[in-house]
Amino acid sequence: MQIGLVGLGKMGGNMRERIRNAGHTVIGYDTNPELSDVAHLSDLVDQLAGPRAVWVMVPAGAATQHVIDQLASLLKPGDTVVDGGNSRWTDDERHAKELAARGIGFVDAGVSGGVWGLQNGYALMVGGDEEHVERLKPIFDALKPEGPYGYVHAGKVGAGHFAKMVHNGIEYAMMQAYAEGWELLEKVSSVDHVREVFRSWQEGTVIRSWLLDLAVNALDEDEHLEALRGYAEDSGEGRWTVEAAIDNAVPLPAITASLFARFASRQEDSPQMKMIAALRNQFGGHAVESAKKA
Repeated sequence: MQIGLVGLGKMGGNMRERIRNAGHTVIGYDTNPELSDVAHLSDLVDQLAGPRAVWVMVPAGAATQHVIDQLASLLKPGDTVVDGGNSRWTDDERHAKELAARGIGFVDAGVSGGVWGLQNGYALMVGGDEEHVERLKPIFDALKPEGPYGYVHAGKVGAGHFAKMVHNGIEYAMMQAYAEGWELLEKVSSVDHVREVFRSWQEGTVIRSWLLDLAVNALDEDEHLEALRGYAEDSGEGRWTVEAAIDNAVPLPAITASLFARFASRQEDSPQMKMIAALRNQFGGHAVESAKKA
């Protein structure tokens, strides 16, 4: 099968290679000419036989909208666009409507696998009409891990990215739990080998996971994580998960707390903790620490 791939960064570049390794033809376009197979997006479209399929792997939001707007003017009725980035599911509904007006199909694909996807395969959560999804099944089969798992047609347009959003929300909470446990183990004087405790959990325990394996990898590289600053960004999907929970009246205390913990990581001197320290001093006479002078 032929497919166009727009965006050849860390994920897209590895996906191109994995699809090619499965015997399919991939024509890739990237704004970085050193990565691109063609000079222009129009060249990518011209080199694909109809009906065409083009997979978009660029940042969510304005970048994705720009590429889809371009493809809408270049593609023909019967062609299909796949958005494999981390777009919000509400954007999918708009994109599908815009493309459908031109007779172009749309599929949203939540993709998980990161830098390990080339080797291990990518978990795919797909949304869209059955006819469009089935046409792309050979590409999904090439990208997914070997075996029966790692792919789902989750539902109609938007379902793939909604499922990926919830996946990432769960990931936030799992990472936060490992991080909290690690900090507590590091804090007490009785535990001498925190890294080895984490390593011991990799087999036989109910908390073993790929995230735990990655945590051990990180501790092997830097046993006490002394080279890192305690700061973590959020991709946006954690926020969207919490917003969707509010809209649907679904309680998500663990995921919400893990998102807020990331916000707290960005404050070197937390204003909230200043108020808490002041209140503890006022009602209980508890000691407070003076702010460091610049």
